[in-house]
Amino acid sequence: MGKIVVIGSINMDVVSHVERHPLPGETIHGSNTGNFPGGKGANQAVAASRSGGEVAMIGAVGEDAFGQSLIASLHDSGVDVAPVLRKPGTSGLAFIAVSREGENTIILSAGANGQLLREDIEASRPVWANAYAILLQNEIPWETTRFVMEQASAAGVKVYCNPAPALQLPDDVFPWIDTIIVNETEAGIVTGLTVTDTGSAAVAAAELLRRGVSAAIVTLGEKGCYYRAADGTEAAVPAFRVEPKDTTAAGDTFIGAFAAEQSRGGGAEESLRFAAAASAIAVTREGAQTSIPTREETLAFLRERG
Repeated sequence: MGKIVVIGSINMDVVSHVERHPLPGETIHGSNTGNFPGGKGANQAVAASRSGGEVAMIGAVGEDAFGQSLIASLHDSGVDVAPVLRKPGTSGLAFIAVSREGENTIILSAGANGQLLREDIEASRPVWANAYAILLQNEIPWETTRFVMEQASAAGVKVYCNPAPALQLPDDVFPWIDTIIVNETEAGIVTGLTVTDTGSAAVAAAELLRRGVSAAIVTLGEKGCYYRAADGTEAAVPAFRVEPKDTTAAGDTFIGAFAAEQSRGGGAEESLRFAAAASAIAVTREGAQTSIPTREETLAFLRERG
């Protein structure tokens, strides 16, 4: 089993539940407000670790009260936190509103995540230079992410990229990406195509392969996910039907679980099904990292669903 290194964001999520999301200029009442460890990078690290992967986290937290609790949450999930840095100022924050239907809106404040720089990555090279894969997102400075892609590719380390929050990636970075994982919205922004179902996901995946990635995954929420690789491997895996409570970290759970299963030697379709099950469990629970299942829970879910 190869080591997975996640390089990305570590946030404290401030979550409020609302009957519905407010209109522009409207004030509404929230309930059950709480603080939960999150951040796309940290969530993916926790998901990969709980799914049976060997995981290290490279990121930054502030010198505020949240910093130590964010590190402790990662450590308690089995993630190697030795490479996590403390930076002056506040930790990253995410302000999340969750509707009665379980859908969320998120406002990010980068905090220490915005201070994770190229020199920090260079200093941490011994941690990631011989890893099986690096997981990346878009909640740290783009210049840092781009540097990681280039250096990891040159070192022969697989790059799993989840460009979220979405942006139009420069053409030259696609060949550095082994596997790109995008939802419908992200796929649309990255490719310029409209993605609504498996058929349009297949078209978007083909476009991503044309640009140079080795494999592409398009997640479609309750419609499942689609996978296509440059070697011709193709798979469409349906979603598991559950009653959602909170979709926060569902995508991160999918990505971390998929990477973990791949690092354990799982094939594409097997890894996708495992990731879909882990994500299905996560949406039935509240919070980000608090919702992510263990490997044993995911395997039990898969047995129950046949």
